[in-house]
Amino acid sequence: MKCTAAALIAAACTPVAKIEVTLDSAPSSEVVMKLLNINQYEVLDTLKTDASGRFTYKVNVEEGQPEFVYVYYNDKRVVSLLLEAGDKVTVSADTLGNYTVTGSEESSKLALVEQEYSAAQKRLQDIAIQMENAEESQASALTQSLGKEYVNYYRQCVKYILENSRSLTVVPVLYQNFGIDLPVFGQSTDAIHFVNMADSLALSYPQSKYVRALRKEAERRYGYMELEAKFRTAATIGFPDIALPDINAEMVRLSEVDSKVIMIYFWNPADADQKMFNLDVLESLYADYHKKGFEIYQVALTVDKASWAQVVKKQNLPWINVCDRLGAASPYVTSYNIPLLPATFIIADGALVDGKVVDEKSLRNLLDQLLK
Repeated sequence: MKCTAAALIAAACTPVAKIEVTLDSAPSSEVVMKLLNINQYEVLDTLKTDASGRFTYKVNVEEGQPEFVYVYYNDKRVVSLLLEAGDKVTVSADTLGNYTVTGSEESSKLALVEQEYSAAQKRLQDIAIQMENAEESQASALTQSLGKEYVNYYRQCVKYILENSRSLTVVPVLYQNFGIDLPVFGQSTDAIHFVNMADSLALSYPQSKYVRALRKEAERRYGYMELEAKFRTAATIGFPDIALPDINAEMVRLSEVDSKVIMIYFWNPADADQKMFNLDVLESLYADYHKKGFEIYQVALTVDKASWAQVVKKQNLPWINVCDRLGAASPYVTSYNIPLLPATFIIADGALVDGKVVDEKSLRNLLDQLLK
């Protein structure tokens, strides 16, 4: 009985947002409530409207952690809400996706965001249809019109996020797209917008799962932007450059390592076999070849930077050790086309060597050839 009483008290104390929805032209109909959980929708409940198309619902919402909640009718999203603890929201909607909201400023903003997005999608689709049926003489003008429409909407979105940087409604704006290959914020420099919005939202919603996810995406995009910049300025080297911090937080750039032969070794410090490889293979390898002009540039791909540093210090590894805390999301995974860890690459005289390294023996054979 004590457990039951405790559960009832906890449930009674859980903050909620209350919703009252009237769905025109949908009396005694089934609706589905869904919650956005980072990058997927979770079904909260299936409800039935009354004879006037009305229903009420309560959503658990923690303080300081607003939730994106949606109403679906016949598999179509007809209402989008951004609810905070204590909200009492009234919605008037139809079955086509048109709706108005009172009682929630954030939900009202979200409704406006979605209206503008839908309108932009329709304008682009209309132009695309015209292009399909246009004569060749009209194609150029329509292509320019399509580009102009996209740029205008992009500028509108940039203005919105800058003016509403403390509102979680900027999150869906940042992820809008007009198809798989045409995100609204698709330029590499848009990483700056992601970083700025993550910083700003963290001040208002430090515990929000949406802000944490945005921060992760911001770091991923910023890494790609930096890597792209490095490619543009490093055209004279024969390999993708890497710049990462070591255990002393000092940035170490691969292109600045002054050795005849460099072994790039990507690894996971949480893997027991890879940790033993340091002591069983790399340590003796380094001792035998370092004075001949050999260096190891070891890159840990892990979000747990503290554990990585602990392994490096405990094993007293003498070569270059750096860490990319983006882990599997590191841009270097893409630039070096790494399917699995560990992964080994050899640079000799400033260029990647086309030599297969599968074990210690093959590695020693290759080094013997390169360090004659």
